[in-house]
Amino acid sequence: MATNIDPAYILFGMKHSGKTTQGRLLAEKISYAFIDIDEVITKQTGYTPREIYSEFGPQKFMSTEEQICKLCNEKFCGKKIVIATGGGICDNAPAIALLRDLGTFIFLSVPEQIILERILEHTHVEADGTLSNLPAYIAKKNPETEEDVRKIFNTFYAERTATYAAFTDICIPLEAVPPEENFKTLCKLLGI
Repeated sequence: MATNIDPAYILFGMKHSGKTTQGRLLAEKISYAFIDIDEVITKQTGYTPREIYSEFGPQKFMSTEEQICKLCNEKFCGKKIVIATGGGICDNAPAIALLRDLGTFIFLSVPEQIILERILEHTHVEADGTLSNLPAYIAKKNPETEEDVRKIFNTFYAERTATYAAFTDICIPLEAVPPEENFKTLCKLLGI
């Protein structure tokens, strides 16, 4: 548990874990600036992270993400800021290294079923029966049914949560409750 307010808080977690929502609430509470790396990528490139990944491939996306993290490192080192990272940053070691010295790494851990439900809420079934608007890590496996999505996600969730837990400083368990309730948990565990 943090006893002093850190220069920066960097939020990690899977897509749909609440990084942006919790990050904004935290920044407001402690009067810090807030940035969302995915939003910065979109502003800088004119493409969403999903579009970069889909149209130009994972390597292009990872290099773009790394460039944005380098800018964050240069601009925000020693500054009071809350940063929400993209869900896949845990596979981008150079990007993580650029953020490491900024402050505390926080893993927003959300139960598998909650994230899966959020993914399925955003999934569309096209006229031809194909599934669209899936996270790239699921889409690249070409699932044909919701059951396929569930199986792919189950394996991915186990791997991804272990990865986050291995490099972050503190794990904040979040539940299927209003964001303000989860924020109380975050503040309590950060000691703020």
